[in-house]
Amino acid sequence: MSGAPKAKVIPSTHLEDMADEGAGFGGFAAGEIGQYPHDPEMASIPDFNSLTIVPWRKNIAWVAGDMYVEGEAWHYCPRTILRRQLEKAREKGYIFNVGIEAEFMLLKQDETGSYAPWDKLDTLDKPCYDLRALHRNLDTMTTLIKYMQELEWEPYANDHEDGTCQFEANWTYSDALTTTDRHTFFKWMVKTLAEERGLLATFMPKPFTNLTGNGAHFHMSLWDEENQTNLFLNETDKNGLSQLAYWFTGGILKHAKAVTAVTNPLVNSYKRLVRRPPRSGSSWAPVYVTYGANNRTQMIRIPAPGRIENRLGDGASNPYLAATVLLAAGLDGIENQIDPGAQNEDNLYEVPEDELQQRGIGSLPATLGEAADALEKDEVIKNALGMEYAEYYIQVKRQEWRNYHLSVSQWELDNYLEVY
Repeated sequence: MSGAPKAKVIPSTHLEDMADEGAGFGGFAAGEIGQYPHDPEMASIPDFNSLTIVPWRKNIAWVAGDMYVEGEAWHYCPRTILRRQLEKAREKGYIFNVGIEAEFMLLKQDETGSYAPWDKLDTLDKPCYDLRALHRNLDTMTTLIKYMQELEWEPYANDHEDGTCQFEANWTYSDALTTTDRHTFFKWMVKTLAEERGLLATFMPKPFTNLTGNGAHFHMSLWDEENQTNLFLNETDKNGLSQLAYWFTGGILKHAKAVTAVTNPLVNSYKRLVRRPPRSGSSWAPVYVTYGANNRTQMIRIPAPGRIENRLGDGASNPYLAATVLLAAGLDGIENQIDPGAQNEDNLYEVPEDELQQRGIGSLPATLGEAADALEKDEVIKNALGMEYAEYYIQVKRQEWRNYHLSVSQWELDNYLEVY
């Protein structure tokens, strides 16, 4: 559920056995995947379409797998859940193409064991695109680009982002399953590169109160069955979008609160979705259920003709589950021809709250608890995940929220201990 990859090393001499029978796992030991210690073993059946030669150890290949239990596809497997939703889209004649903007921070432990941005010269209030900070990290970034080029992902940009020691890498979009596999591998690759340099790479949504959080923006479009024609493209429209794209957008807006429980899955996620700016002057994260043209204060932005960008998700989201719920919401928008309404042009961080209410602009959930409640009420999104898995997901997230409230934070000690 966390999206953290679990693995076994299989020697090539036993590759054929693994192809047929899969690699065995005790599911309960692997994390939240719907198993308990007494349950039968899970088998990860490799999907060799995902085979990736590890660039820094070329005698090793990484292969994503689908989980099976007693010969049946396991309905708690996030990759299987996405496959099922993609098949629903394919039945309607659609291929779901996705590109993900992956943001991360590079940190280092100090003498007390606490983590902080590693580069002590990276101190600008507005460090985004800073050449000097990027140059100090050039060995790491160019190595990352080289690896992606070797993998034929077609990387096209890499930059210093809005937070101290925060970076982003972009590569060319693909079909949703390919992109989510690559995103999973990418996070491991970045963490490995950082560890080789004595650093920690984190995709945590909001590691520091005073710095911008880590997003995972999804750029989305639907194509025809042959993946030759972009069905979101209409060159005569002012935004370059087709009616299909607007309905898809309307569906995501309608289901936004439930979607948030999946695209923003942690207690910490909701400390990124705020109006209050960090040191740079803007959180660059959505707070309201809106869409607009090339406007980065919106939940959904139209960055270019033929695609929409959901700016909601963060670096902790499981990409398979996030793609599933976004596609399900969009398809519901198409099926019911949901009008997204008028697009917003304002800087929504500055519009007064009472005016937003008068204009009927809704807010995204403010906490993980609120998001779990919204998911529980949304039949479309629960059906996309599978009812059993959705209830399991809600249960896990509510327990996470309760555990958070049972812990005493340093903020409480600082503000209450001596006063009361």
